[in-house]
Amino acid sequence: VEEGFFIGENQLDALCAIKSKNELIAEVISLLQSPAKNVVSALQSGGSTIHGVLKTLSER
Repeated sequence: VEEGFFIGENQLDALCAIKSKNELIAEVISLLQSPAKNVVSALQSGGSTIHGVLKTLSER
């Protein structure tokens, strides 16, 4: 037995805006990877900054 129900315009817009399961999984994975990328980026930029300071000091 199938039952029908009416979806109003507001509810239809909300239903259309819902992300798919794969989109939600991708978003969660991206959020989990973000802190690791920030740490790696900070370590890489920190190394080049220290290298630049040491090079400048050695040239003096």
